[in-house]
Amino acid sequence: MLDTIDAVMAALRDNDARPYGRPRTVTAEELVDAADRFDDTGLRAMALLELMEAYEYDGERSKAPVVFARVLKLWDADRGSFGEWATQQVFWRFKWVATSLLGTPDVPLASVRRWHGEMRDRYRAAGHGLQPYYAQRFHLAAHIGEDVQDAYELWAARPRTELSDCHACEVRAAASHLVRQGDDAAALDAWRPVLSGESTCAEEPHVSHAQALLPLLRQGRLDEARSSHLVGYRFARGKSGLVRSVGQHIEFCALSGNEPRGLEILAENRDLFGVTGDPAGRLDFLTGVEVLIAGLARAGHGALTVSGPPGRSWTVDTLLAHLRTEADALAARFDARNGTPAVGSRRRDRLARRPLLAEPLALGVRAPAAPELAAVPVVPAVPVREVEPEPEDFAALVLRARELQLLGHPDADRLWRRIGERFTAGGEAEVTGAADPDRVGTVGQLRAELAERRAHAALDREDWEEGAAELRGAGDLFEREGLAGRALAARTRALVAVLVGNDSGDDSEGGSDGDAAGPGRAVDWAALDTALALADELAAAPGGPALADDDYLVVLQCRAYAAHHELVLALPEPPEEPPAEQAGRFALAVTAYREAAAARGSVRRLTVARQYAADVAARQGRIAEAAEELRTVIAELEQAGQPWHTPRAYGLLGQALLQNGEQAEAVEVLHRALAAAARWADESYPFAATYLMAGHASAHLGDTGAAIRALSEAAGRFDRKGPAGAGDAARTRLQLADLLSTADRPADAVAVLESVLADAAAAGPEDRLFAQARLDLARGLFTLDEYRDSAEEYLRLATALEGWTEDLHLRTMVAAEAAVALALADRWEAAHAARSRALAAQEQWPQTGPVSAMLRQFARLVVQQEGAEGLEQALARLAEADAVRERAERAEPDTDAWYLRASVHYERARAYAVADRYEEALTEADLAITAYEAGGERAETPRAEAVRLAALIEGTDLGRTSAARARLAAAVERCRKYGLEEAAEILADLRERLAD
Repeated sequence: MLDTIDAVMAALRDNDARPYGRPRTVTAEELVDAADRFDDTGLRAMALLELMEAYEYDGERSKAPVVFARVLKLWDADRGSFGEWATQQVFWRFKWVATSLLGTPDVPLASVRRWHGEMRDRYRAAGHGLQPYYAQRFHLAAHIGEDVQDAYELWAARPRTELSDCHACEVRAAASHLVRQGDDAAALDAWRPVLSGESTCAEEPHVSHAQALLPLLRQGRLDEARSSHLVGYRFARGKSGLVRSVGQHIEFCALSGNEPRGLEILAENRDLFGVTGDPAGRLDFLTGVEVLIAGLARAGHGALTVSGPPGRSWTVDTLLAHLRTEADALAARFDARNGTPAVGSRRRDRLARRPLLAEPLALGVRAPAAPELAAVPVVPAVPVREVEPEPEDFAALVLRARELQLLGHPDADRLWRRIGERFTAGGEAEVTGAADPDRVGTVGQLRAELAERRAHAALDREDWEEGAAELRGAGDLFEREGLAGRALAARTRALVAVLVGNDSGDDSEGGSDGDAAGPGRAVDWAALDTALALADELAAAPGGPALADDDYLVVLQCRAYAAHHELVLALPEPPEEPPAEQAGRFALAVTAYREAAAARGSVRRLTVARQYAADVAARQGRIAEAAEELRTVIAELEQAGQPWHTPRAYGLLGQALLQNGEQAEAVEVLHRALAAAARWADESYPFAATYLMAGHASAHLGDTGAAIRALSEAAGRFDRKGPAGAGDAARTRLQLADLLSTADRPADAVAVLESVLADAAAAGPEDRLFAQARLDLARGLFTLDEYRDSAEEYLRLATALEGWTEDLHLRTMVAAEAAVALALADRWEAAHAARSRALAAQEQWPQTGPVSAMLRQFARLVVQQEGAEGLEQALARLAEADAVRERAERAEPDTDAWYLRASVHYERARAYAVADRYEEALTEADLAITAYEAGGERAETPRAEAVRLAALIEGTDLGRTSAARARLAAAVERCRKYGLEEAAEILADLRERLAD
C-alpha cells in the first residue's frame, strides 16, 4: 500500500535497485502517480527523477523532456525542498534533455539551441562552470556536421567541472571525434584508459567497446577487437537503452566475417525493433542491422529466413526492404530538421563498408546451432597461389580432374565439383557433346566417379554411414561398366570408412580430419583379406592387369589404415610394448604397402606408409624416430613436386614435438602446417586439431595471446563440422575460458562459457562437460560480482547433479558456493536454505574446505551488514565452521587443519572488532597467528595478514601503539626473510602510519 510518504519513498528505493527495463519503467510511472497524491515537493521530485532515469536507460529518451519540465516547475516553485542529491541531479539532467532533444528529429533545431541557452543561463546563475554546456554545443556540431573542430576545441580546452560527464564518457566523446576524422590510431590511443578498464562508469567501458570495434579491426588489432566484442556485447545484450551498441556489434560481425554470429545476435535482440523512444539510437541500430542483411543479400542469400520485427516472418530480402524504407526515411527527417546532409551521409558511409578481413575472425564463441543461422555457408578457403584452371571442354575437364585426383592434388575437388554441376545440368549431353567423348569414358563410369566424390564429401563431414554407402554404390556402378579394379578399390574403402577417423593424418582412404571419431567398429579382416586376394588376382590377370597400380595401392593402404587403427586402440597407456598380434599385423601391412608403393614409383603412397609408421612410433614414445621419419617424408614430397601433401606430415611432426615437450619448435611446425594447408586450400585438412595443438603449445610457452587466438580458431573450426564437432568445440571452449580466466580476463571467459551453454541440448556433448562449463560460468560470474546470475547458475548445476550417482561430493561443494553467491546477492532466505543443504551434504559427502569457507563468508557478511547486532549470528556460523573442521580431523587425522583453524580465528577477530570488543578481537588475532605457524612457509602470507589485523586492533583500537609497532617490525623482517616483499611493504607502511 502506497498510502504514506514513507511507503512511497521505500517503493522508490526498491525500484531503484531493480535492473533497467520495462518493469522498472512501468513501476516508476506508477510511483509518480502515487507521489502526486501528497503535497510534498521533495517526494514528487524524487519520483520524477526516478522516472526520468528509467526512461533514459530504457530506450525512452524522447519522453525525458516532458518529465524534466515538471521537475523544473517544482524547482522554480520550491527549490528549498530539494535535497543535496536532487539539487545536483537537476543541473546534471539538463544534459540528458539536451541529448534527447538532439536525438529526436521532430524537435526543431532552434528548440535544441534554445535549450542550450537555458542550460547556460541556469548554470551561470547557480555558479557552475560552463564546460558541460560547451560539450552539448560540440555534440550538436558533430551531429549536424558544421563547425565541428571549433566546437570540439571550445569544449576540450575548458577545465572539467563537478557537472561534467565522467572521465570515461568524455574520453569516449573525444575518441569518437578522432574516429570521425579518420584517425583510428589516435582514437584508440585516447581510448586506452577506458578500454583497459582504468576509467569506468555505469556504461563504460562497454559502450566504448562497441564504438571501438571497427577502429580496432581497421588497425589490425584483432585480439582486442575479439575481446571488445565478447565483453561489450554481454553488457549490451537485450538492453533497450543500448540499442545503438547492439547495432554496432551486429555490424562488427558482418565486417569481420562472422555473419552467422550477427544473425544470432539479431535473433537475441529482435525485441529492440520495438524501441522507438530514442530515434537517433534506433537509426544507428537499423543501419548496423542493414550492413549485415545487405551483405547477405549481395552474397545471394535473399531467401534465407532471419529475425526481424516481431509479428511476422522475414527473409533477408523482405527485411532489407523494410530496413531501407524506415532507416532512409528516418535519416531524411534528421537531415531535413538539421538543414545538412550529415546524418544521411554517415548512414551511407556505413552501408558502403565491406568486410575488412580476408578470413573470418575467430571469436571463440559458439557458432549458431539454429537451422536458419547454420544455413549461412562458411566461405570456402581461398588458395593463396595460382589455382588450376577449369578447361571449358568437358572431356578436358574430366581428364584433368582424374590426373589431379591421382596425384592427390587439392584442386581435384574443385574440378570434380564443377563436373558434377555441369553433369547435373546437362546430363549425358555433356559427355556426348565433348570434343573427344571417348576419352571421357562411359556415362556410367562418370556416374561412379561422382558417387566416389560424394562419398569423400560425406566422410569429410564425418557422416561415416553415408560415405560407406556411397562407396559401395560407386563400386556397383564401376563393376557395371566392367571396371573391376575401380570397383574393388571403392568397396575396400567402404570397409574402412566406418572405422575411427583417420588417425594417420592422411584422409585419402576412408577418413576425414585426424581429430575426428566415427563409430569405432571392429576391423573386418576377413573381408580385407578377400579384397587383397582379389587384387592380386586382378593384377596377375592374363592379357594385362585388370587393376591399375593406384587401385592396387588403395587396397594396401586400406589394410595399412585398418591395422594402424587397430594398433592405436590397443596401445597401452603409458606407452609400453604393444600387443604382439596387432603390432605384427601392422608391421606386415605397412611394409607391404610401403614396398608396393616404392615399386610402383608412387611417392604419395610411400609417404603415407611412412606417416603411419611415424605416428605409431610417436604414440609409443619413440619421438626422435618419428620426427626423423616425418622430416624425411616432407623432404621427399617437396623433392617430388607434391608439396600439397606436406601439411599432414607437418601436423604429425608438430604433434610429436609437442608430445616431447619441444613446444617452441612445435608451434613453428604447426603454423607451417596451417600455412601450407591454407596455401593449397585443402578443405579436408584437420585445421581444428592443428589449431588446438598450436594453442596448447603456445600456452605452455606462456604466449597467452597466441594461445587464445589458436583456441578460438580451433573452436570455430570444430563448429563447422556441425553436430559431429559439437563435443570437441565445447571442450575447446572450456580450455579457452580457463586460459582467459588465468589471463585475468574473466568477462571474456564468461562470454565464452555462456556460448557453450546457450544451446546445450542441441550441441550434444556429455552431461559432465556441461556441468563443468556451468560450474566455471558460475564462478566466473561470481568473480565479476554478478552474484544473482552466479547463484542461478549454481542452482541449475545443483539440479543437474541430483541425477548423478558418482562424484557426489560435488553436491556439497556446489551448495556451499551457491549459498555464498545468494548471500552476496542479498537473497538471504535462499542463502540460508543453501547453507543448510551444504551442511547436510557435508555429513555424507564431505567437502570441508568449501563448507568452511562458506560459513566464514556468512560470518563476515552478517557483521558487515548488521554491525554489532550481527555478532551473535556471526559467531554461530564460525562455531559451525569449527565443528566441520573437527569432524574432518577425526575422520582424517592427517588432514591439513591448520588453515581452517587459523582462518576461523581470523574471521572471529574481525567480527569482534566490528562489534567494538577489541580485547577479544586481539586474542583471536593472536590465536590465528599461532595457528598459521603450523602451516610452515606456505602459511606466511595469510600469517602476515593476521599480523596486520592484530596490529590495527592493538595500535588503533586499543591505543597500544608501541606494542603494535614492535609486532609489525618483527613481521616485516620475517616477510623479507621469506621473500614476501609486497607484504613487507604493506606492514612497514602501517608501522609508519601508527608512528604518525
